[in-house]
Amino acid sequence: MEKLTKSFYERDTLTVAQDLLGKLLVREIDGEKLICQITEVEAYIADIDKACHAYGGKKTERTKVMFGPAGYAYVYLIYGMYHCLNVVTEAEGTPCAVLIRGVKPIKNIEKMSVLRYGKKYNELNAYQRKNFSNGPGKLCKALQITKKENKMDLLSDALYICKENEIINYDIKKGKRINIDYAEEAKDFLWRFYL
Repeated sequence: MEKLTKSFYERDTLTVAQDLLGKLLVREIDGEKLICQITEVEAYIADIDKACHAYGGKKTERTKVMFGPAGYAYVYLIYGMYHCLNVVTEAEGTPCAVLIRGVKPIKNIEKMSVLRYGKKYNELNAYQRKNFSNGPGKLCKALQITKKENKMDLLSDALYICKENEIINYDIKKGKRINIDYAEEAKDFLWRFYL
């Protein structure tokens, strides 16, 4: 599998967000590769987006990775319990990122199931299977992504994104981002993209 290059991430955030759909998110743990297909993302652009953590140039210990070079992971905690994985985009000094909102397991779902629920995949009920990795906190739990992976280079061997083996023209849908009602006019931006 061919990793995405740094130049892939250095482009316009809305373009990167849509181009991430269908790509393979790979997490290596103890020599095993957990592989998922990216199915849903949200874009965040600090210059004009009140939902972005770095809106207005707000540089904190948490957001400083967004001001760095593209192609790094920005992982943060929400509600004190759920991790969220973002991909830093655009030029250094331009704080932008794409949140990975949902994935579809492709390889090593048994390991993911144990990480996510503490039991084998065949022991899961229909509700658990349906909601396996269809949210940012859920996918991070299934892939054991925590704040330890914050600032990780996505060209590393522990966490990276790959091209697919074949070119597929996906039917990409767009809509409003989720749980950002506080963001005034930005709550209406159609910056959520999904398959």
